[in-house]
Amino acid sequence: MSPRRSYDQYCSAARALDTVGDRWTLLIVRELLAGPRRYTDLHADLPGVSTDVLASRLKDMERDGLATRRKLPPPGVAYVYELTGRGRQLLPVLQALGAWGEAELGELRPTDAVRAHWFALPMLRALRGMGVGEGLVEVRLEEGDFHLYVGAEDGPVYGDGPASEEPDARLVLDTVTCAAISRGELSLEDAVRDGRIEVGGDGMAAKAVKARC
Repeated sequence: MSPRRSYDQYCSAARALDTVGDRWTLLIVRELLAGPRRYTDLHADLPGVSTDVLASRLKDMERDGLATRRKLPPPGVAYVYELTGRGRQLLPVLQALGAWGEAELGELRPTDAVRAHWFALPMLRALRGMGVGEGLVEVRLEEGDFHLYVGAEDGPVYGDGPASEEPDARLVLDTVTCAAISRGELSLEDAVRDGRIEVGGDGMAAKAVKARC
């Protein structure tokens, strides 16, 4: 475990950066917002991070009360990492950073890695912006599927892959449309209205989206 570095400034922003300002920390939080993850899964979905750096960041997050490590019950033998309540409080921080960074996203570069679930937080922002207060929403892209727990106060915020139960709404769209929404160039409402998103499901979330379009 690396010794904590500090800006030694009596400022809440500086104190926050003492804890989460290291490279990769907030991206680890992004991954753990999907719920408990194994080390190998985290490493696979954080391309570019070395094993030593990932292990160090996870230990730092345990020390700082942002994450915990536990062993899965039998027959599982693996350990998983998950966010604490304190760690989950970083969701609005990541959402604010994501909204601010929309203008920096630009077009996909040849060197850019892509994971379908990296669109989860932008889509969650878009759904909340449309007035969808809660519900299980499944999103289908050619890159892969993910699902969102809109309005969740405890537990995962999103999950990789299809929903394990019938979702309240299902959104089917292409990655180009999803990327445009993530860049702030296209609203979810306009994408549905223009036929670029197919909306399915009979739950309140689907009705809320259709009502706006």
